[in-house]
Amino acid sequence: MSGTAESGSSVLPELAPPVLLAHPGPHGVAVYAREIAAEVVGLDPRARVIAPDGLASLPPGTPVHAHVTDRLWGTSPEEAAAVIEALARRHPLSVTLHDVPQESDGERNRPRRRAFYRSVVRAAHGVAVNSAHERALLAEEDVWDGLVAVVPLPVDATPSLPAPPPDGSVGVLGYFYPGKGHDEALAAAVAAGVPRVSVLGRASDGHAGDLEAFVRRAAAAGVDVEVTGWLDDAAMAARARAVAVPVIAHRHVSASGSLASWIGWGRAPLAVRNRYVDEMAELRPGTLRPVEPDALASEVRGAVAEPGRTWHGIHPLPHGRADAAGAYLRWWAEGLA
Repeated sequence: MSGTAESGSSVLPELAPPVLLAHPGPHGVAVYAREIAAEVVGLDPRARVIAPDGLASLPPGTPVHAHVTDRLWGTSPEEAAAVIEALARRHPLSVTLHDVPQESDGERNRPRRRAFYRSVVRAAHGVAVNSAHERALLAEEDVWDGLVAVVPLPVDATPSLPAPPPDGSVGVLGYFYPGKGHDEALAAAVAAGVPRVSVLGRASDGHAGDLEAFVRRAAAAGVDVEVTGWLDDAAMAARARAVAVPVIAHRHVSASGSLASWIGWGRAPLAVRNRYVDEMAELRPGTLRPVEPDALASEVRGAVAEPGRTWHGIHPLPHGRADAAGAYLRWWAEGLA
């Protein structure tokens, strides 16, 4: 097993890939697992995809691959660890880790989540993540410093459409929770004289009160907040494309599905710099605008004056879903399955 998973030959490996586990439901990791599984099957028809409730039908010893975050596999990190450990006792297991533990998990949950991820990597035969940033986090959080493959989150451009008239708002995409960047976007909007902020999504579970408090803070600062709630893919894409200034300002980030979505919709979001943002800017040059934290307000002001700044016009985009699926097939062929 190598520490990277790079593009290469499209010739099918001698061995079939592991059985791909894909949860049902709207959780972002579950959706991503299903999308990648479909791409893998498209490249290698020998691949099989099952939901976790179908595991009992697999003979013991059948290799499987799972996308893992504690919130997808149990109601607590401890319950999730027990489920994954039982799975690994029955099947050779490779995993893609998501939502890697870090400071933003807080004093109570951070040790519990570290323990969960340690148990997963001890049980697995192969470990992948979605960024070199996450690979570094695993070592920094004392979870794992061994070999880890990196398969970045893929982005495929949607059909090119004319840019709609900007709606005059600063937009933040995804679930609302403290640290997601909404406060930074609000502060930048106030400083730049932008009177609207769009929350493109709903409150994360347990954070409805935080969202209500945010709306009140914004109103006190003279800024109106629109909360779209959940929208289907087409409606969210249309709404996000109309935002005047897309902003990514996570205080802590593992890998960002919202950044990938903005880019796929043709937007070049203002992204407050961190290790992950810099990595994605290198992977897809010209598709985002890295911004120093103290320059966000001035960049928002500039984007309002020049709307073209937040559209990238790049097609095709580097590293799409087929590239990611091919990287997984090559990685598994190195000895995991």
